This record gives sequence, C-alpha cells and structure tokens, in this order.
Amino acid sequence: MKKIIEKIEEAVKEAFAASEYDEKFAKVTVSNRPDLCEYQCNGAMAAAKTYKKAPIMIANSVVEKLQDNEIFESAEAVNPGFINLKLNKEFLSGYLNDMLADEKLSVEEAKNPKTIVIDYGGPNVAKPLHVGHLRSAIIGESIKRMGRFLGHKVIGDVHLGDWGLQMGLIITELSKRQPDLVYFDENYEGEYPKEAPFTVSELEEIYPTASGKSKEDEAYKNEALEATLQLQKGRRGYRALWQHIMEVSVTDLKKNYAKLKVDFDLWKGEADADAYIPAMVDYLKENGYAYLDQGALVVDVKEETDTKEIPPCMILKSDGASLYNTTDLATIVQRMEDYKPDEIIYVVDKRQELHFVQVFRCAKKAKLVDENTQLSFVGFGTMNGKDGKPFKTREGGVMRLERLIAEINEEMFKKITENRSVKDENAEKTAQMVGLSAIKYGDLSNQASKDYVFDIERFTSFEGNTGPYILYTIVRIKSILSRYAESGKNIDKKAMKAAVNDSEKALMLELSRFNSIIAPAFEEKAPHRICSYIYDLANAFNSFYHETKILSEEDEDKKASWICLLTLTEKVLETCIDLLGFDAPDRM
Repeated sequence: MKKIIEKIEEAVKEAFAASEYDEKFAKVTVSNRPDLCEYQCNGAMAAAKTYKKAPIMIANSVVEKLQDNEIFESAEAVNPGFINLKLNKEFLSGYLNDMLADEKLSVEEAKNPKTIVIDYGGPNVAKPLHVGHLRSAIIGESIKRMGRFLGHKVIGDVHLGDWGLQMGLIITELSKRQPDLVYFDENYEGEYPKEAPFTVSELEEIYPTASGKSKEDEAYKNEALEATLQLQKGRRGYRALWQHIMEVSVTDLKKNYAKLKVDFDLWKGEADADAYIPAMVDYLKENGYAYLDQGALVVDVKEETDTKEIPPCMILKSDGASLYNTTDLATIVQRMEDYKPDEIIYVVDKRQELHFVQVFRCAKKAKLVDENTQLSFVGFGTMNGKDGKPFKTREGGVMRLERLIAEINEEMFKKITENRSVKDENAEKTAQMVGLSAIKYGDLSNQASKDYVFDIERFTSFEGNTGPYILYTIVRIKSILSRYAESGKNIDKKAMKAAVNDSEKALMLELSRFNSIIAPAFEEKAPHRICSYIYDLANAFNSFYHETKILSEEDEDKKASWICLLTLTEKVLETCIDLLGFDAPDRM
C-alpha cells in the first residue's frame, strides 16, 4: 500500500501541474500546526522565486484545483502562501479498512531486499552480563526485527570475546587450583572429560581473581600470556578447556539473553576469525596495503578531508601479536565469505567510534569488502544512574544484568498485585512482561547515541512515556474487544466508517501514519522513532476512549465501526512493540 502522504502528495502534484507550475514544489508534510490543518504544503513559497509571482497567488491557483478532490475535506490557501489540507473522513476510513485487510498493515516490503549482518551483544565469555551489555543487545535486537519486518535477510551475530588474555588467565588460575587435571598433562593422548571441571558461578569467580593477580604479579601475568599463546597455537589440553569454558558460558549467556527476548542466529566469536588472520595479513602485505612502522604492521587510513588525525590501523604489534583491529578485519573477511552481506551493522558503545573508523577504512581501502558493501556504526551512549554517572549497584559496583531485571520485575510485581487486576498465579509472569517493557522502552525511547538516566521509578510508571503505559493501553483495548466478542458478535474488519468526532479522527490520522514510520526508523537505525510514534498513538487512543462510550453505544453500525478501529489500533501497537522486542499480557 502507498503511504497516505504519498497519495496526498500525488494529488497536490497534479494540482501544481494543472496550474502550470513544476510539481517538484508539491512537497507535503504533516502539519506543525494541527490546530489549523492536518497536512501542509509550503511549495508556493519556493515557487514564487521561480515564477516571479506572489506565493499566495500560486497557492490560490493550486487550491482551486484541489476543491473537488475526494481525498480532501478542505484545501485552503493562507497568507503568505501556505496550503493547509484536511483529509476527507470517508477517504481516511477507507484507507484504514484497506490497512486492516493487509497482512503487513500497509507496510511495503523492500523492493530490493538486502542481506545484512548485525554485530551486537559483544559479551566476554567467563564473565556475567552486566548493565553495560544492555544497550547493544536491545538496540541491535530491535534493528534486526525492523529489518526482517521490511523483508530483508538479517543475520544477528553475538560476536563473543573468547580468544584473548582472559582465556590464558582462566587456564593459569585453574592450573594453580587443580594442577592434577588431565588438561595440563602435555603427554596425555586420550579423550578429555565431557563434563567441565567448573560451574558457571565458579568460572565467574575464577576470572576476576586471575585478573587481579596478573596486575600485581608480573610472573603470573607472563604465565597467562604464555597460556594464551599455547591455546592459540592449538595445545590439545588448553583447547579442550577452552571448549568447556565456551559451553558453560554460552549456555548461561543464552539463558540471560532469553530473559531480554534477545536471540542471535550466530554465536561466533573472535576465535572463529583467528584462522582467517594469516592469509589476510599475507594479502595486505603482498598487495602493498600494509607496511612496517617501528616493527608493527600498519595500514594508512587517513583521508584528505579529515578534520582530525586518524592514526594508521595497526594489524600486528611489533612482537607479531594480533589486536582487536586484526580480529575485526578477519571477522569481516569471514562474513564476506560466508554471507556476502550488502551491509554489516555494528551496535557498539560510541566511545569505540575511532576504532571502527580505522577498521572500516582499512576494509574498504584493501578491498576486503565488495565495493557496494556498507559498513555501519551505530554508537550508543551510556546508561547512567540519577547521579549522571554510569549505572551502578547501591554498593558502587557494576550491576549484573540479572540483578537489574530482578529489581524491575520485583517493582512491577508489587504494583500489579497492589492493583489486584491479575490472579496470583499469573502475576509473576505478567510482572516479567511488563518489567521487560519498562527496561526496553525506557532505553529505546532515547536516541541511541545519547546518554540517558535509567530511572526505575519513572520507567515502571503506568503513566507518561513508558513501556507499562503502552502495555496498559493495549490491555485496555484487548479488554474491550474481548467483552465485545463475549456478547456473541463477530468483528467485521471492513466496518470502519467515517469519524464522528475529532478524537476519533485524530486516532485515525495517527494510525494512517504507521507505514511512513517503519522504513525510516530502520534506515536511520532509530528504534526511538517507533517509541515516539506509539506514544502518540496510545495518547490518541486514550483521548478517544475517554470521550466515547464504545460498548454502550446503541447504534450498532457505529459500534461495529469503533470495534474495527480498535482492532486496527491493537494490531499496530502490538506490531510496534514486537519490533521493539517485548509483548503485552492479556491483563494487568
């Protein structure tokens, strides 16, 4: 289905052309003065310079041609040359009936679907998820869902940190604690145990202990560096231990990501890219892209238009060791080989921007990606406490994600049970659903690149621009539709009639904007645009609801029309929250 603004603009273009003015001036926008009109065209102002006429003369001529158009209830020229437009109520209700009949609710899928890899999540194995992992996970998940809704093939990759010094530290600490483990016997040639010699909680204690020791004991750190090297060279026992670390960690990570309704198609990490590094390094050398600088292998990535210095992209350190740059470039090589993506999107802390500028430029310069492959960086800001500093526990430490989710769920459970609208056996599950909406909406309603304050009290409120408010609106609609169905009546999905009051038309106008929101939100990687839209839609519905006695209406046609309108409103809201990554309960 065409966007409603496209239909309006087509009509205005015809009117400009019929008045012998260039239709390029017929740009239509949503009105910034909804008290005066619903849509507006300011093209007569720009056309005045071209045609050397007063703008109001051009506007009057165009408006005259619009008078009999069935799309408009009114078209008016206003000094000094604005064209104010209001939509015909029958045209609007007809558009919404078509929208409800469309499986995609009027959203057209991409004409040229892309293959897109999204790199989001980025946790380190052997460490618990903490609040610093939240934004990457939920922003990336929403972008993935939007892309799929628009018909793109989107592949989500968690991109684990699984191949660095942390592995050597864990192996070293294990060798101190359990030196008799078969993994440390270099002469052992048999099968290694299938069960890991540690639990996830033990693993989460081992790593920080080892990390602390390495900072104080140089010999211990050197042992860990050697263990890392031996692992990467393929020592059997260390590889078997690494496999255990991966299995235990990934199982726990999947459990915690599931609580956020975040999932990945690929559970690859830095280790998967390791095999691609030698050939890539040879290629960069042989083709003259990389050169030695003070013993390190680097690629120049500065450009003439740079306003600040962009250092060379270091590929190997002077001792031959690889870096994050190396691993990220090798991962790009792997992704190009496996998926041939049209775009790779990285959802990462914005403080990593320089790193990705270097990596992207190097990949493009060295032709590691196809000429038309787009490399996109979605940098997000920090999640802060009320003190404006990065969010921490009351004790001052970094908060585990599990704990944050538990605190939000506890707060929601308290509010829901106090409300007594949900039976006890369902209250916990409902609290989890509403709690997730509080976390995700609270985050996603902010522009990704900006820092924001995570305020549990505000985010869990049922009033204002919050997830629980959006869910409460959906539950209210579900309740009305359920009671209508219980009365034995079927919902006629083509029953929508022209609006009978201003609040109904305002709701209809918001619904008609749905298909003009989704594609731009995806193109801009901006879930906050969807949040802004559904907040406006929820407000429009609640205004209509408070002014209208829906189920007690005696005129059955009018009631059927309103039920049809509510059905569409529910579908649009539920589609949007699914794109944001959460669901609505049946009751709250």
